[in-house]
Amino acid sequence: MPQHQQHHEGHTHEHGPGCGHTAIRHEGHVDYVHDGHLHHPHGQDAVEHTIAVSDANPDRCTPEQECEDGGGAMAAHAQETVPHGDHVDHIHKGRLHHHHGDHCDDHGPVEIVEPS
Repeated sequence: MPQHQQHHEGHTHEHGPGCGHTAIRHEGHVDYVHDGHLHHPHGQDAVEHTIAVSDANPDRCTPEQECEDGGGAMAAHAQETVPHGDHVDHIHKGRLHHHHGDHCDDHGPVEIVEPS
């Protein structure tokens, strides 16, 4: 069951293929990354979803996972941010990364859907 944070009534942007936002497959449907939120279209509104902490997307420390820039700075290689459990992760090359001290924790894969 998707974790819902809040319902956006009168959401001014219509999400869908070609809307310009990154689309990810999430719990059997497609959600859109929009300003650090994960939006699921619901009529003319949007519902905020959160990627649940699970076996596929754990919330664990992986100190062996170095940031690609070698210095721990997420901004240098992160694409976008999405809510994951009770924190925010960055999408990088189809995976959730979480900046943690001098490394990036790997919180598992996300399936980016190609725009159509």
